[in-house]
Order: sequence, then C-alpha cells, then structure tokens
Amino acid sequence: MAGTRLLVIDDEAGLRRFLQKELSARGMVVEAAGSAEEGLQKLGDAAFDVVLLDIKMPGMDGLAALREIRRFDPAPEVLMITGQGSVESAVEAMRAGAFHYLTKPFHLDELEVQVDKARERTALVRRAHAFERLLSGNDTKLVGDAAPMDRLRAIIRKVAPADTSVVIEGESGTGKELIARAIHSGSRRQSGPFVVVNCGALQESLLESELFGHEKGAFTGAVKTKEGLAEAAHGGTLFLDEVGEMSLGIQAKVLRFLESGDVRRVGSNRTQHVDVRVVSATNRRLADEVRAGRFREDLYYRLRVFAIEAPPLRERMTDIPLLVGHFLTSIRGVGQGPFMVDAEAMDAMKSYAWPGNVRELRNAVERMMLLAEGGRITVGDLPPEVSRAGEQSIPPGDEFSLARLERIMILKALRACSGRKREASDRLGISLRTLYNKLNEYRAADGESQLPMAPDSQLPPDAGTQ
Repeated sequence: MAGTRLLVIDDEAGLRRFLQKELSARGMVVEAAGSAEEGLQKLGDAAFDVVLLDIKMPGMDGLAALREIRRFDPAPEVLMITGQGSVESAVEAMRAGAFHYLTKPFHLDELEVQVDKARERTALVRRAHAFERLLSGNDTKLVGDAAPMDRLRAIIRKVAPADTSVVIEGESGTGKELIARAIHSGSRRQSGPFVVVNCGALQESLLESELFGHEKGAFTGAVKTKEGLAEAAHGGTLFLDEVGEMSLGIQAKVLRFLESGDVRRVGSNRTQHVDVRVVSATNRRLADEVRAGRFREDLYYRLRVFAIEAPPLRERMTDIPLLVGHFLTSIRGVGQGPFMVDAEAMDAMKSYAWPGNVRELRNAVERMMLLAEGGRITVGDLPPEVSRAGEQSIPPGDEFSLARLERIMILKALRACSGRKREASDRLGISLRTLYNKLNEYRAADGESQLPMAPDSQLPPDAGTQ
C-alpha cells in the first residue's frame, strides 16, 4: 500500500538495493540495513509499519533480532526471509511472533501482498494501543437541544472536515473532550486514532516522554524504547487536554512539533515526521495567560486557529431533563432500575447552579441511582446541596408570584405524601383532576415530557374529564 514504511534488514547488498528500488516505485517508503544491529538502531530512531528480516545473517541472526523487535512498544509486524533449507527456522520465527515468512526466491507481487497484510495488522495493533491510553468515554453524542447546544453542533459541523487546529475553552466539566471527539468523528481522520494527552497530570520531563516517546536508557526507568503519543496519533487526532497547564519549557517543544510535524524521542538525535491534527482544551482563558507571561504568544496563535466555547450547564438548564434521562440509561451496573424521577426532584435539579457542570450532574445521577428505592428517584435521593436549592428556588423579585407559590406548595405536598397524588390533593384541598392538570402544566413548561417519571405521575386517561 502506498505510504507503507518498510525496513529491509538483510546482509545481501544487491537484494537490499533491488527491494529499495522496486518497492519505492510501488509507493512504499523503504529503508535498508545491512545487519540486525543496524536495523534495530533504525527502528529506535523512526517508526516503521513492517520489517522484512533475513534469518541468516552474520553477527546477530534474524531470530535474535526478531526477539528484540518484539520488545518495542508497540512493535511493527515482521516478515521473515528464509532460504530453501531454513524452513524450520522460519516456523520457529512464526512461533516467536513473526507475521509470516517468504522463501527465496520470491515474487514481488507476493511480497507486496504480504507487506500490505502485515501493515494492516500493525495499524490495528497501534490503534488498539492508542485507545488503551485514552481517557474514559467514547460516546461522541452531544446531548441537549438548548440554543447553545444547537450553535455548538453547527460550529462542529463546519470545523470538523478541515484539518484546522482547534482550541476548546470552557469551565471544568463542560464536556470539552466530548466536543473534541465529535470533531474527530466528523473529520476525514475518523478512522484513525484519537489520542489524549493530559498536559496537567504530568511533570515537564514525564510529559515530554509521554508526548514524544523515549529511547531505551534515556533516563532512569527507561528500560525499553517507547513510542510517544504523537506517533501513536499518526493519521488521526492528537487531543491536548488542559493545554494551559504546560510549562514554558514544554511549550517550546510543542511549538516546534506543530511547526514542523517532526518528533524526536527523548534520548535520540533522530527525528521522524507524523501526520496529526491537533485539538486542544483548557479551562483557562489562554489570552489572559499570554498577557500574564505564562503561555507563549506564538504557541497561542498556532493552537488557536479556531476557538470553540463549551457552554456551562447554567446556560442550558432546559437540557437537564434530557441529560438526566441520558445518564439514567447509559450508566450501567448501578442500582435497581428502570429509574423514574419525580417532579419535585427534577424541579430541585433545575434550580441548582451546577458549578461542576455536566460532570457534576452525572455524578449526582449515579448517586441517585444508588439511593433510589424501587427505581424511584425522589428529592431525598439528591445531594444535599441540590435538594437545598429546590427549597430555596424562588427567584429574586418573584417572592409574591401566586403561580410560583402555588407550584412550591403542590410540590411540597407531593414530597410529604411520597408522591401519592390523591393524598396530596386531599391535603391541598383541591381535586385530583386539578392536581394532574397543574403537574401537566409544569411538565409542559419545563420540557420534562421526555423524562421517565414516577409510576403514578402519568395523567390517567380520564383525569382530564373527571
């Protein structure tokens, strides 16, 4: 396949030159080494998709070299080359992890087919390796139909197909990584890896090693050569989370990488080119960080070709019923469902400011699922700060609104009666029909019709005619 990076390790100079010429003409990027030792050095300096390795060589033989190649993290697939009398050695190599073997003399068409198959295996392994490093959550669905979410989806649709660098700014818990995943899913790189680098979780030296990789022996604890996350993201998207937390020293190295596309592993003097799209996220205002001298201005403009603001939950409160319903069905293995939320609990959730945004709401829903009796979520299952918000939910200037006071009285009566509507209507001195009509008015106004409610919270077929 065109673009395949192939390393030929063979002590026959004529065969090396022939393969470099013919396979390069077929669109592959071919490098060659005349010994196992030289080949291992090249593998340490650059990433290859496939290695074509001769079994019989002076010095370190192919089997020993194969064992060393399998130590790379992740390792390229290896095709063994063997003579007619060395088939047993080839079988031994297959047991040691070789992808396949070819017997001399071989046809170029056969070789190309096997290289292509090996390249596909390498790509799958690298992609799996990259996804193991991802932060949790692979769902790119952006839940909500409030106006800020509609605007956000429209922006994502426009920017995703391009290779433009994007910075996502917003408070913690607003779903910045989810937005980045949505951009990746809508891009031409969607079949490639989406690799996350948490820039705020590691010290400068460790972050450099994580991002660019390192050579064996580059520092204490570097017991083997390791591919960096920038390499792992080749052909896909590199997500720099909390990019505002990077030190000025690592910022300079990231800038060089963004300008050239070249990475150099820690402890190496060789560079290699990678093809990635960079999407960044921060809960800081990068412009303020630039003015304060904590963030490089040149890096700021390199990253912030396009900016997206992640809306806080307080600006999209009408999405709370949808989000709660989404979490009730997506959180697995918690509590005894199916779950339903009563009106007072939902009213309290919509009265709370949610400073931790969607992340805090999700955690609250998981808590409610654990505490709910019989799958029914009441105000008593809410976190204390949320339930208190429900009790203090009269807005300033609305203290004398009869409609508001009526709603509060009805919801308090329902809580006192554990949701039993006939008993609540008796306490309030109103008919059951009136109570149902009022609750339906509240749900229509709040957009709760899509959220499962308590079993007796649905309007009976004849309630409107009683």
